[in-house]
Amino acid sequence: MSKTISEKLTYPHATIEQVVAMLGDAEFREAVASYQRAVRSSADVRGTGAGSTARIEIVHGTDHVPSFARKFVGDEISIVQDETWTTDTHADVLVTIPGKPGDMTGTYDFAQVGDDVVESVVLTVKVSIPFVGGKVEELIAGLLAKAYRAENEVGLTWLADA
Repeated sequence: MSKTISEKLTYPHATIEQVVAMLGDAEFREAVASYQRAVRSSADVRGTGAGSTARIEIVHGTDHVPSFARKFVGDEISIVQDETWTTDTHADVLVTIPGKPGDMTGTYDFAQVGDDVVESVVLTVKVSIPFVGGKVEELIAGLLAKAYRAENEVGLTWLADA
């Protein structure tokens, strides 16, 4: 069983170089975590574009998590995102929840479309919990989709202020 999320995020009046540089800035990643009201976060970004890596950890409270899922994750949920950039416009992504069954794997791809940059995010969520795995996959997929939309919102402001 698995759930796939697919998001198209647009950065108007930007270049791929600007967007990739933004994603390669640890301060930007921390700003995204702050925007999402994370309990705590860290960003280890090494380089930009091809050959770079990023490891972002964001810890959220579980106040708004349904009770069926809260008993699996506890009072906090830590999400670790590892990115490996194979080119300036493509990253392989692995998202894990340490100590919990399941993971999310996928890609980010960037394209220049006229004056805009379009980011395509595709992730497959797999949770190995009998009986409720599908519900947890749906929950996590929804949280990740919101997180990527939040990153886009922060990115629009970041690029406008650059």
